[in-house]
Order: sequence, then structure tokens, then C-alpha cells
Amino acid sequence: ARRRNRAWLDALAPSPDPARPEDKGQRAMLRIWGRANSSNVMKVLWLCEELGQPFERIDAGGAFGRTRDPDYLAKNPNALVPTLEEPDGFTLWESNTILRYLARSRAGGAAFYPAAPRAAADVERWMDWQTASLNAPMTTVFFTYVRTPEPERDWPATEKARVAAEHLWAMVDARLQGQDFICGAAPTLADIALGPYLHRWLSLPIARAPMPALQAWYARLLERPGYAKHCAGPMS
Repeated sequence: ARRRNRAWLDALAPSPDPARPEDKGQRAMLRIWGRANSSNVMKVLWLCEELGQPFERIDAGGAFGRTRDPDYLAKNPNALVPTLEEPDGFTLWESNTILRYLARSRAGGAAFYPAAPRAAADVERWMDWQTASLNAPMTTVFFTYVRTPEPERDWPATEKARVAAEHLWAMVDARLQGQDFICGAAPTLADIALGPYLHRWLSLPIARAPMPALQAWYARLLERPGYAKHCAGPMS
């Protein structure tokens, strides 16, 4: 009788849906391909921490190689990081697209990526601005001080990039006047997209104009365990 009751209860229980990440995640884990010192990987790891999403990170890119291997190129033909891989084989590249996907597919994601069209557009414009405007000058300054041997450093180009980045960060500082985060009182994907670059901007040995609102925002981000763990460590 006990076995019959158990069979009846099992029949009532919903079956795992392989199309749902939360059901597949019971048997296998989300994979994130990419080295931990990549700013684009940092964003994804931070959001996973915010959402309580377990993941396995696999080193790839830079000194770790792997991105030109045929199996990796099948996942990401750009040969860049990060690449997200779901347990069912679905793969996704482009870090900000990965952020949007995770926010839409995981519980708690709506807090970081609102559904209302105007609120979502406000978040997205800062994400797009990061890739279209901020990324280039910040990459030049960061690579000069962290990844380029001193005899090979192009100081005029670096100073030009520093000035451009300072102008852009001043826009963020102005945006933060009177509010805690980029899009209001709570963090969103906009903060997550910009956060890794903020740590670099404030940590590099460069001249910077005073930006109190930017500094206060950085202090608030450091209070978030995922940011402190994945985005605010030593630069390499």
C-alpha cells in the first residue's frame, strides 16, 4: 500500500521541463566561459551572484587560450569571452545580451531589468552607451597601465583616451546627482554593465577630476557582495 501511495504522489508531481533553465539546473549547472579578469565576464558573474544563480566558470581567453578551439568557436564564432552555455546546450555571447537574458529567464531578474518599455529603455541606453562610448577609451587607459609593457606604452594616445573617459564619467556623475544608482533608487543592469569599468577608473594611477557622486556610487556598489567579489579585485 505504501508503494502504491508513493506511485500515486509521483504521478501528481510535475515533470521537469527541459526547456526551463531552472528545471535543467537541477541536473546540470550553467556554464560561463571566460577568464575572471575580463570586465565583460565580471558583469555576468556579478549578476549571477545577485540572482542566486549557481554557475561553473571555465577559464578561457587571454593566457588560457581555448577561444580558437573548434568546440569553442562552435559556441562563439567571435573567439571572445564570455560565452554562456545552458545545460540543454543553448549558448549565448555578447556580455550585455547575456545580462538581459539572465534577467529575463531567472527569478528575481525583473528587479534589474524592468518590463515597462520606458524603464527598460532607460536601462538599455546606458548598457549600449557602455559598449559604444565608454569601452574604447577605458580599454586604452586600462591596457596601457595594466597589460602593456612600459617601453611599448603610447602615452599621447593614453592621455587622449583618459580625457575622453573623464568626460564620459562626468556624464555618469551628473546622472547620479540626487539618486543612488544609474536608473534610480535600486541597481539595474545599467549599474552592472558600468560597474567593472568604474573600479578600474577609480583604481588606476591617473589624474581624475573630483566626482563626488561617482565616488558615492562606487561605495554603494562595494557593499554588494557580488560586486566586491567579482569586479573590485586586483587588476590584471
